[in-house]
Amino acid sequence: MRESKYRSYGDLPLMLSAPEVAEVLGISRAGAYDLVRSAGFPHMKLGNRILVPKDKFIKWIDNNTEGMDE
Repeated sequence: MRESKYRSYGDLPLMLSAPEVAEVLGISRAGAYDLVRSAGFPHMKLGNRILVPKDKFIKWIDNNTEGMDE
């Protein structure tokens, strides 16, 4: 598996593309496109592009991570 260029949330771009979501989560591009099109996943369409706001992506990760409560 290829190592991600992102080391922390601070390294993420302001808006992520589906391929960048795939890289961050370690899933396939097809899986990322399915995810960003799913109900409840934060995204916006700009023409034919699907973009994910960094802050909403991080919040989605936090809200969908089980067993990590402090």
